[in-house]
Amino acid sequence: MKNYKPRVADEILKKRLKGKGAVLIEGPKWCGKTTTAEQIAGSILYMADPEMEKQNLEMAEISPKRLLKGRTPRLIDEWQIAPKLWDAVRFEVDHRDEFGQFILTGSAVPASYEHIHHTGTGRFSWLMMRPMSLYESLDSTGEVSLRELFEAPEEIDGQNMLDLDRLAFLVCRGGWPRATDLEDEIALEQAFDYYEAVVRSDISRADGISRNPERVKRLMRSYARNLGSQAANTLICADIAVNEAETFDSDTVYSYISALKKIFVIEEMEAWNPNLRSKTAIRTSNTRYFVDPSIAAAALGLGPQDLTADLNTFGLLFEAMCIRDLRVFADALNGTVYHFRDKTDLECDAVVHLRNGSYGLIEVKLGGDRLIDEGAETLKKLANKIDTTKMKAPAFLMVLIGVGAYAYRRKDGVYVVPVGCLRD
Repeated sequence: MKNYKPRVADEILKKRLKGKGAVLIEGPKWCGKTTTAEQIAGSILYMADPEMEKQNLEMAEISPKRLLKGRTPRLIDEWQIAPKLWDAVRFEVDHRDEFGQFILTGSAVPASYEHIHHTGTGRFSWLMMRPMSLYESLDSTGEVSLRELFEAPEEIDGQNMLDLDRLAFLVCRGGWPRATDLEDEIALEQAFDYYEAVVRSDISRADGISRNPERVKRLMRSYARNLGSQAANTLICADIAVNEAETFDSDTVYSYISALKKIFVIEEMEAWNPNLRSKTAIRTSNTRYFVDPSIAAAALGLGPQDLTADLNTFGLLFEAMCIRDLRVFADALNGTVYHFRDKTDLECDAVVHLRNGSYGLIEVKLGGDRLIDEGAETLKKLANKIDTTKMKAPAFLMVLIGVGAYAYRRKDGVYVVPVGCLRD
């Protein structure tokens, strides 16, 4: 593939194919699912090929098995437009009794599960792909490995090449693979094009319900204003009422957000629930995030200069970019990224928790000594609250920053890492 930039998902996909008959790659449009799958596919069926779509759909109804013939692993792109293929793949995997037979890609969950009668448990592995991390788009040096931080190294080293202006550009450009190869101004347009496609058509295709594009825009603007928060649907309703010309009720907000989740535009973060020494109540609401920060920038109509002129908004969108990257890297470690907040408002932006019980606590700060100190103190305060008789102590504490010359380990053991130096 011309100018293919390696993805973290490449190795995950190869590994999953060794242990399952089929792998389903899900994620938003334009994030590179098909291109990544093409690198390893033995044969390919493009279900949405305009010249063949009608025939493909008819064949999926009459004889889906015929569509599954070809060299393995066989890639079936946009499988969800013919949901019957799911059970056909599952049946074929059972009867072939071999691993690595199929790769399915989809930019939406099926609008209906009427024709799907089996969950695929034991036959399928699920792989979530997101837009590129800074390391994948070649905007991070990759000198600091998240994997190695779990080994608590005495020293780390890395030099950050990103200044405030470049960082603002990367937030607004996003991790869309095609955008990473384009000139700056043209690259910035890609996120706006993606946003327009979502509001004009993609959200309605998610569940077959026609939605007014202007109403979708209002909802997405409000969601962007509440990025990184645990705002309830009722609060989003109130925000729309204050900032927009019309109002939404809570049920409408819920339906719009659900549709955006189905097309992987929204990916909220679950709350982390550790064992604490005190009986402090932990907030359990999900934290609001788009799958890429550029979607929020586009929804708010912001460009790089707008962010550098408003550091509070910049900080929120920068945090969203860091969460995207941490999620990409955590997948490679069999980990999950969570958020922590208790009733005293002690908060940790990200907790990377691995299957083996190891975890790292992370605060995200745009930069500056004062903010780094604040982040380090928050991390140490949370670490001291954890009951280490019932769970492991944190493997590491890290302040993930945007602007700063170097990656280093502080005297108190807290790592300070520019996102422009981080990798999986």
